[in-house]
Amino acid sequence: MSKGITSKNDDYSAWYNDIVIKADLAEHSSVKGCMVIKPYGYSIWEKIQAVLDQKFKDTGHSNAYFPLFIPKSYFSKEAAHVEGFATECAVVTHYRLKNDGNGNIIVDETAKLDEELIVRPTSETIIWNTYRGWIESYRDLPLLINQWANVVRWEMRTRLFLRTTEFLWQEGHTAHATAQEAIEETERMLDVYADFAENWMAVPVVKGKKTPTERFAGALDTYCIEALMQDGKALQAGTSHFLGQNFAKAFDVKFTSKEGKQEHVWATSWGVSTRLIGALIMAHSDDAGLVLPPKLAPIQVVIVPIYKGEEDLAKITKFVDELSFKLKGMGISVKYDSRDSQRPGFKFAEYELKGVPIRLAIGGRDMENGTVELARRDTREKFTVQQEGLDIYVANLLNEIQENIYKKAHQFREDHITEANSYDEFKTLLDQKTGFISAHWDGNADTEKRIKEETKATIRCIPLNNKQEEGTCIVTGKPSTQRVLFARAY
Repeated sequence: MSKGITSKNDDYSAWYNDIVIKADLAEHSSVKGCMVIKPYGYSIWEKIQAVLDQKFKDTGHSNAYFPLFIPKSYFSKEAAHVEGFATECAVVTHYRLKNDGNGNIIVDETAKLDEELIVRPTSETIIWNTYRGWIESYRDLPLLINQWANVVRWEMRTRLFLRTTEFLWQEGHTAHATAQEAIEETERMLDVYADFAENWMAVPVVKGKKTPTERFAGALDTYCIEALMQDGKALQAGTSHFLGQNFAKAFDVKFTSKEGKQEHVWATSWGVSTRLIGALIMAHSDDAGLVLPPKLAPIQVVIVPIYKGEEDLAKITKFVDELSFKLKGMGISVKYDSRDSQRPGFKFAEYELKGVPIRLAIGGRDMENGTVELARRDTREKFTVQQEGLDIYVANLLNEIQENIYKKAHQFREDHITEANSYDEFKTLLDQKTGFISAHWDGNADTEKRIKEETKATIRCIPLNNKQEEGTCIVTGKPSTQRVLFARAY
């Protein structure tokens, strides 16, 4: 199997695209800006969904579903929100097509909607309009709802998984009786995302707050997890927003308190998307293809028989059936690839490209010796292992691989967080070392804007529990009480 993958050191963007396409994760659709997620890619998303969905339920949330279409008037009720999304909205204006008499299908100009519908870029407005009918008293709170859905944000420049016009995600929307409860929810869900990123995706993240200019449209505070990719660029992997009472006031969502007073509820929203698959690829993979952490790998162990005849194959298959039964009983996903249409070497390359954590190869001589050849994807090492106790060995090795992938990514991140104490040093680090740059900033939006315009770097976050230290802004020289994290980002 010819991989034909561009080296990431030669062209990181082409390398990324090659892996997405050649590992059968996704492909460009005939609909401009949209992607087709192929079965292998979608199976990774299903694993992500399953873990997160359980975490949401464990923290008291329930799933619901809200309309894809949002009346345009809903957006105008929250000024910052509509301003934040206005340039990205797809708008439905008509509801019927007709034949023009010449065999062409055209829009029926007489079927114009009384009010245009927005294809949801996010669901705050439709959900808060709905919550008005769900919430009456403090007994209805907290209201903890999650939605798995697709959204549309019109994009001119797209990249598979990272930025497409339509993408899949989950969005949580919660209502609370007090500001403190809503803030606690916002922080709780950020912790859920961070735990998932580090312990399932094996991606180390920095938890922090966005600056006012980088907040979600309509939020009082936006919390985020920021990850670092192997090219030194940052990727926002998840966000959790404290919305205050903005949407409750815009849609008149009130409750009767224990004291009998009418009050507006306090709100949060939070979400992650299929961009997490892009993060998985860019954080771990190499020039041979995908490297998947075992916890999210659709196939954790692949077994390839090497045989000369049917008798050989039968013996190997008997052993594999017994081993597979044990592994599956331990919750490990196994694939036995006994296709005779492809040679073993082709299969080895295919599963290496697809990032399968462990590959076992078993031949006639292995059966005689009671051994198997094992290859681990993270280090690309190959060695011989005894068949006896192989199920326990594999289970332990999967845990070791998960930990090793995280440690490697964590070490890379630590090696690429650098302090800058002047603007010249800052720009040199951006161009020569890349990664996160920890630097003082005067808190001024104009300074932030200047840095972005001149260097294409943004403040990724103000880390939570940040060390307070006296310093001066690298650009203006004005006083600063803490460093923030800058980076160029996806």
